[in-house]
Amino acid sequence: MIKLCYIDGQFVKPEDAKLPLSDLIIQRGVGVFEAFASFNLKPLMLTPHMTRFVASAKASGIANIPDVEFMKKIVHEGIAKVGHDVRIRTFLTGGDYFDAEKGYFPEPRFFVIFDEAGLITPEEREHGVILEPVSFGRDNPEVKSVDYRATYKMPAGAYEILYCPNGEITEGGHSNFFLVLQDGTIVTAPLSRVLKGTTRSIIIELARQEGINIEERCPLWSELTSATEAFVTGSIKMVVPVVKIGGITIGDGKPGKITRKLFELYTKYLERWLE
Repeated sequence: MIKLCYIDGQFVKPEDAKLPLSDLIIQRGVGVFEAFASFNLKPLMLTPHMTRFVASAKASGIANIPDVEFMKKIVHEGIAKVGHDVRIRTFLTGGDYFDAEKGYFPEPRFFVIFDEAGLITPEEREHGVILEPVSFGRDNPEVKSVDYRATYKMPAGAYEILYCPNGEITEGGHSNFFLVLQDGTIVTAPLSRVLKGTTRSIIIELARQEGINIEERCPLWSELTSATEAFVTGSIKMVVPVVKIGGITIGDGKPGKITRKLFELYTKYLERWLE
């Protein structure tokens, strides 16, 4: 449920937030976004999210991007106005036209949605989730585009899709993917192939602090049957155990000890990354 919006330079009720039909986010799907949560009324990894937000916009040809410090200020003000922890989604649209001569969208619209956090359920955390593999990869993985149509193509009971092009595994529909091998090594796709996940960075840092070996390469589909654990990470979901991918059960079909340990460390040190 949306609690509050920021658009056209002001905070408004959801029912009063409007975009014109001429905006290219509506007509052509031109737009980028970020999604993250607040904890103790402080946004998580705000600076990395805003840095990625700007990079996505530039890579999409969106110009005249608002100042980062201004956008961060709006995020803080919105959380304070709602008065409790929320999910925050920042958007930059393509605006009303594309300047073909200059090759960019010169008048983007910036808006922010503050809504219920929608965190993972205790049951999903305790028992793990199922991912649905698809045989293709995400277009322009370095850009967090608003085009998420592919992520809805999955059967009932699946938590999200898993991109598996050409026998490799890159990322989840809304998350970064990690596979734990029999020797305890964690494998996750390199940043040249996937979105630079903020939670991904935290988990890699925590794992290395624990002496866990990290390989930044694409896990192979052929490695699933011998893997002991798998999990996905994201700004809202944190760390989610994966117990089945398509028809393949991971390990013993239960959340593994490394996954649980990393989630415990993540929540223990969460304050480090609140801004």
